[in-house]
Amino acid sequence: KNGSQIQGDPTEDEILKKAHIDSSLGVFAATEDDNINLVISLSARRLNPKVRVIAFCFNQKNVEKMELAGADKVVSPTNIGGMRMASEMIRPTVTNFLDFMLREDSKTYRIEEIIISEEYHGKNVKEIDISDLKSTIIMAIKNGDNWTFKPGDDCVICENDVLIVMTTPEEREKLEKDLSI
Repeated sequence: KNGSQIQGDPTEDEILKKAHIDSSLGVFAATEDDNINLVISLSARRLNPKVRVIAFCFNQKNVEKMELAGADKVVSPTNIGGMRMASEMIRPTVTNFLDFMLREDSKTYRIEEIIISEEYHGKNVKEIDISDLKSTIIMAIKNGDNWTFKPGDDCVICENDVLIVMTTPEEREKLEKDLSI
């Protein structure tokens, strides 16, 4: 918080409290030890039930345990590495394109998510005017576990919808200002 550093064992409640776990929006449990990541997830969830917990998990057998301990999302570096290698072999141009979009250059496109404000609930996608955003493409709308890819103009925006767009950082700011909660 505020750029300060806290040193200590993140499995200890006192260290998490010093790191302001009570007001944190998110926690990364990212050590190289599944057991430690599990305890961090459990402790963070217990101290702040609303915090978003993302945990590394090296052994696939432990994924379910991490989720039971409170991790919202479990990331397996080994699994991701394997998928990346397969993608490089099977579709190298797509992989290169995605890497290009993720570079730090401010002019690079990114795939972003925009939580749509209540003001747009019940309206059609057509009513989201992006005509002046020449670098923005609406790719999908997500509601819960349901996805609508390449939503048409008549697609109705509902409560809890998240807009998935490909855009520049500058145009994302405008979209968030205009559409977001």
